[in-house]
Amino acid sequence: MITIMQVILAVFILVGGFIKLFRVPFQVEHWQHYQYPLWFMSVIGLIEIIGAIGMIGGIWNQYLVFGSGVLFIILLMGAIHAHIFRARQPIVMIIPATICLILSMVMIIWNLKLFS
Repeated sequence: MITIMQVILAVFILVGGFIKLFRVPFQVEHWQHYQYPLWFMSVIGLIEIIGAIGMIGGIWNQYLVFGSGVLFIILLMGAIHAHIFRARQPIVMIIPATICLILSMVMIIWNLKLFS
């Protein structure tokens, strides 16, 4: 079950990373509401892709899950901040980021149990 959640989280983040990296028009429009430069969108997209690859690699190496989970938590807290405070969007806009944040926390907690 945990591996399935791990893959779902990784795929969701991976798709978002490619959308940012390739500057898909709807994402560029959203990014302009956040008032961040477009080069930063590409950097975040690349970091998301690296983290997603790490999360998938974590199926075989728990250390990768832990590192990717921490990375995702940082990114997702930034995403939630951007939606609420920078773009002043309705609270429903943070639902996907919040779900991924919770899944990232679950991945870390689950893997901490495996380390002990």
